[in-house]
Amino acid sequence: MERKLEITACIVLYNEDLTELTKTINSFLNVPLQKKLYLVDNTTQMRFQNIFINKDIEYIANGKNIGFGPGHNVVIDKIKDKSNFHLILNPDVTFAKKVIPNLIQELTKDEKLAMIAPKVLFPTGEHQYSCRRYPRFFELIGRRFTFLRPLFKSKIFKGKYKDKDLSNPFYAEYLAGCFHLYKTEDFIRLNGFDERYFLYLEDVDICKKIDTIGKKKLYYPKEEIIHILKRGSLRNLTLFFRHSSSAIKYFLKWGF
Repeated sequence: MERKLEITACIVLYNEDLTELTKTINSFLNVPLQKKLYLVDNTTQMRFQNIFINKDIEYIANGKNIGFGPGHNVVIDKIKDKSNFHLILNPDVTFAKKVIPNLIQELTKDEKLAMIAPKVLFPTGEHQYSCRRYPRFFELIGRRFTFLRPLFKSKIFKGKYKDKDLSNPFYAEYLAGCFHLYKTEDFIRLNGFDERYFLYLEDVDICKKIDTIGKKKLYYPKEEIIHILKRGSLRNLTLFFRHSSSAIKYFLKWGF
């Protein structure tokens, strides 16, 4: 029987900056574990084919943009019984080689723990509020429209866990999807992401799904990563409508 890899990872690619992406890939390849990285190309032109050649990388071309969650789900059958841990990774994230081994160590301490995520920083060193309470409808409205924020200030404040000490680990309601480290068996059990979401809120949804199987998610700020965070839906009308569509699907599924 083939020995399991310690970790697999997946990055879904579309309109990526090659410099940023190269740094992300190198961060993962530098991890001192038996590993495999899947690069899932959602471009129609197979733009990223033959760019990153490495024995620990497998390139997968979809030939069309199927979205973030469905893109990650492409590898489900490939990682089943192949790895102990699976990483959902954004193409604009960098981290030290000790981060993943240390997170794995924490993840294995609790059998009820399905997923772990580190503290997230902007490239400037500023803290990103990557662990949050589940969004409420009016909180999302307030975050989206600046002129309404004063009306929902307290909801936004609590939604970001600003009322907690974020320097210590705790079980968060949801963790932003730029870096999710799962026990592979749990990611398989969840059947990955809900493919009704093309983009946005699929990370919130999968955290809800973790709740339904009686497992937990750990925010672990003793390890840190850097995430550029594009915030595209604030500037791009198409992405704004994608975000709005996902929000409607989320609240119809889980309630307002």
